[in-house]
Amino acid sequence: MIEVQSLNIGSLFRRAICFLIASLSFTFTMPVIAGVKFEHSDTVWLSVGGGIRMQLDSRKSDADNNSDFSFDSIRLYVAAQVHKYLKFSINTDKQNHDSTDLIDAIARVEINPSVNFWFGRTLVPGDRVELNGPFYGLTWNQYRQPLFPADQGGAAGSLGRNEGGVFWGTTGKVHYALGIFDGLKGSSNQDNNKLYAVRLAYHLLNVESNFGYYTSSTYFGEQGNILTLGFSLQNQIDGTGSAVESGDFYSYTFDVLSETVMSNGGVITIEADYKKFDSDFTPASPPVGGSSSCFCLFDGYSVFGTVAYLFPKEIAWGKFQPYARYVENSPSDARSSDSIELGLNYVIDGQNTKLSFNYVQGDANASGFAGRDVGRATFGLQLQF
Repeated sequence: MIEVQSLNIGSLFRRAICFLIASLSFTFTMPVIAGVKFEHSDTVWLSVGGGIRMQLDSRKSDADNNSDFSFDSIRLYVAAQVHKYLKFSINTDKQNHDSTDLIDAIARVEINPSVNFWFGRTLVPGDRVELNGPFYGLTWNQYRQPLFPADQGGAAGSLGRNEGGVFWGTTGKVHYALGIFDGLKGSSNQDNNKLYAVRLAYHLLNVESNFGYYTSSTYFGEQGNILTLGFSLQNQIDGTGSAVESGDFYSYTFDVLSETVMSNGGVITIEADYKKFDSDFTPASPPVGGSSSCFCLFDGYSVFGTVAYLFPKEIAWGKFQPYARYVENSPSDARSSDSIELGLNYVIDGQNTKLSFNYVQGDANASGFAGRDVGRATFGLQLQF
């Protein structure tokens, strides 16, 4: 076990203070705009916005001990409407010194709350964590479960996106998203089989309001009391393996979000998720022939639970929200892994402006397989406009 004291917390704290001062200075001197919208009429307009996530972190394991500053994500959001029922979205993302990627290019046919069609490169329906994106999660380090194929990068998609179409909408208390995508192309999928993705959510209390079929893991009490049950499914024949030997990919998840506004104005948020992957090939069991080109996916199950409390009293510019999260990944053919994250969000303007200080200990990561037992302390800043 790694001791918390073994991290260079003193040095990290001093650097975090400098980072905080600079960040807040930037936050409160920049124009307060929720994006920029240019309107020709009610049905013809163009909007531009952006988002930044930056962090300073210190890591300690048996193999290394270092700290660094990084840009977790820099995004540009562009949207337009050209007809009563037709809109477009183009979004880009840049991480650290990587090249800027086009992550979304969507033609949006939006007829009414119940009937909508999105086509192009868009987010594949999945569980709540996958549909949050990094900017709408409750915890800073939410990606410690095995990820769906479209989050693997390369032949099956990137950042949860892929080329295809989604039919989505809300009727009463039910929200649905049904999608068909290219999924994995080439490799084990020589017959060009499609990836099918479904998400169904039932809102027992207030119906969540989000952009499209996206989700969030907290609304900071702004949408009242919420209790939502979600189910998602993804399947692709020949969606895993290699050109030498192929296998089918199948997965399903159950997730729940509860947000309760207390009489004193405080907000209790509880989130949980169960994820099951059925994959014929995994890194622990490569295909016959030892091909290095295997598109191998996690096989097994994963669970996580998070609890948070947003204090009602505003201190200076915002409110404090401590949280705790536990993740356990259990592959069918390898040892299990887990992690514990303790964090404190300082919420200034919802998901548009917030700070987070958190500590994670464990060997769980986004591959689903056990990595090194690492202790990591992170100070992060998120801005959107």
